Amino acid sequence: MAVKIRLMRVGKKKQPTYRVVVADQRSPRDGRIIETIGHYGPRAEPSTLEIDGDRALDWLRKGAQPSEAVQKLLMASGVWATFESEKSKPIVTKLNRRGYVTGKAVPTKGKKKAQAEEAAAPEARDAEGEAAASDAAEAEPEAASDAAESETSE
Repeated sequence: MAVKIRLMRVGKKKQPTYRVVVADQRSPRDGRIIETIGHYGPRAEPSTLEIDGDRALDWLRKGAQPSEAVQKLLMASGVWATFESEKSKPIVTKLNRRGYVTGKAVPTKGKKKAQAEEAAAPEARDAEGEAAASDAAEAEPEAASDAAESETSE
């Protein structure tokens, strides 16, 4: 049985609040659940988030996979950092693959091209710097010879 930690919508029409629940991934969004571990109110000012960290960590250790939204909420509450610090190797989730966990979104298409451009950029800057230095070195003798010619012609 594959278990997910996800949001279950409750509340009135146009005024959603969510329960953070543990459920079988095959059950419907608002269907049968295994356990409620918290709640999230996005419309409150500021939004409210209450997650039982011990229960969430317990389910994560057992192999429950969080949805993208729940993973962001777990990061905000600090539970995700605790979970990652316990693991020896990085945890692979959708957000990790997209680069959101590290704080910088990485495009999935053209990765090799982007990496090649990043590697070439410092080399190009070095080449531009050397070219500018050689141009400046060539310009100094020309300026000095022009100044000498103008003094001799007077």
